[in-house]
Amino acid sequence: MQETKGLLASFTHHDKLSLTVNENCAIALPDDILQKLLQPHKLAHYCFVFLDQGCETYKVDLQDITISDSQLVFGLPNQIFTNPPKNNDTKGYKIGFNENTLSLLPQSFPFLFNPLNTNTITFDPVSKQRVKAVFSILFQLLHSSGKQKPAEIILAHLNALLTEFNSAYFEHSNQEIITDPKMSKFVEFRLAVETHLTEQQDVHTIAENLAMTTSSLYGIVKEFSGLSPKEWLTNRLMLEAQRKLHYSSVSVKELAYELGFNDPDYFSRLFKKSTGKSVSTFLADLRDLSSK
Repeated sequence: MQETKGLLASFTHHDKLSLTVNENCAIALPDDILQKLLQPHKLAHYCFVFLDQGCETYKVDLQDITISDSQLVFGLPNQIFTNPPKNNDTKGYKIGFNENTLSLLPQSFPFLFNPLNTNTITFDPVSKQRVKAVFSILFQLLHSSGKQKPAEIILAHLNALLTEFNSAYFEHSNQEIITDPKMSKFVEFRLAVETHLTEQQDVHTIAENLAMTTSSLYGIVKEFSGLSPKEWLTNRLMLEAQRKLHYSSVSVKELAYELGFNDPDYFSRLFKKSTGKSVSTFLADLRDLSSK
């Protein structure tokens, strides 16, 4: 498993911003960086791929995701992401930036918490043209000759781009989810889980910290995810276990303790129930895949 912490800095396209934008792979990456990105790697930054035309299959957190014309796939920090080999028949844009660059924007974007549990966004014909236009401007701003363009101008266009992403992400939901106060609570729940992931918080404690009753939290999490809060916590921990097994070699006992479990045997049973495989079988399958 490739680690990518600090990798973005080696091919960023602005002196003051950790930001990279590419159009139809026009900017060639150094071979050593390219080889890392073609292997499963743990993201240390935000990564977005928008296809104008063609079809490609990416892998995000162990799942194959195929996108085609007018679609976008994204990876978030700590997700495991794998790029496909270069395909000259596809056209589109790629953008990457880190938390520091995101923090400079004037607003937050709920879709970056991925509350709908989908790493793809589909654009209608009109929004697709707007997204392409903003991507094109960003690419030109970052790669035009002469004096480097001011960071404020680039950030303004990045803000516009993420606004388009955020709107399209929620567009096909059955309610006005962006401003829905229940969605805000669901995002808070997800953030609480991420912030204290290995502390083995119980649902009652999380609900108290969110100024909610346990039943209210249950209803909101069930509505937006189809899972109970406890099921969500368990699934998130098992996903983290799978990520760690990809990029580190630890024993079952060490892994259990890293994730906050006091009983490694209980962790092993939970892992098998969640993934359908024991930890040893999961690792053996990984070795088989990497040897192909």
